Amino acid sequence: MTGEDIETYKQQAAEHAVDFVTSGMILGLGTGSTARYVLESIARRLQQGTLESVEGVPTSAQTEQLARQLGIPLTTLEERPMVDLTIDGADEVDDSLNLIKGGGGGALLREKVVAQASRRYIIVVDSGKCSPTLGTRWALPVEVLPMAQQSESGYLESLGARVSLRMDTDGAPRKTDNGNIILDADFGPIAEPEVLARKLDSRAGVMGHGLFLGLTTDLIVAGRDGVRHLTQNRLENSYE
Repeated sequence: MTGEDIETYKQQAAEHAVDFVTSGMILGLGTGSTARYVLESIARRLQQGTLESVEGVPTSAQTEQLARQLGIPLTTLEERPMVDLTIDGADEVDDSLNLIKGGGGGALLREKVVAQASRRYIIVVDSGKCSPTLGTRWALPVEVLPMAQQSESGYLESLGARVSLRMDTDGAPRKTDNGNIILDADFGPIAEPEVLARKLDSRAGVMGHGLFLGLTTDLIVAGRDGVRHLTQNRLENSYE
């Protein structure tokens, strides 16, 4: 699968997901390369008049900036604490629709906050993101309070991970929109993601992690065979 193919599949999945957006909705706006296609599709439909009166809750400063450039009206969780529908991408997704997120954009904490506030959470990916076991393709991003870098690195290593501090191109530690750092923890295939999530959630220095478990209501996958829509109950497991 070429890079051009991947971009085509991302766009196809994004367009399919936006078909579930209706006028008047409060939308969670994801972060990353696939989410960009989602925002562009929403903006185009607003301009065409086929979609009206939607408001978006951005999951990152990057998404907020892009949404404003595209003319998508924005709101906040303070103003709209319940989100009708969120569309976002993922780095890796397993057969139970669990995810690893935050590998690219690093917006995992805000993305999870918005996901948990959403009635429906649609994930859009190209088929290369599908995996039998989380951690097979991606290290797990862990957002950490800067003062806790060494202690949390040691803790992750004690759990069996190879840990690296995510860096910017200028050689400085990458900072999230929340002012935290990201440790990429390579566990390899994660046999018990629920157990690992509980251990990470118990750490005071861990502000968030990229295991998104039990949140996805819909998965839209695009690949050579077309666009496939999966739900938790698998009622819409079909190619289109």
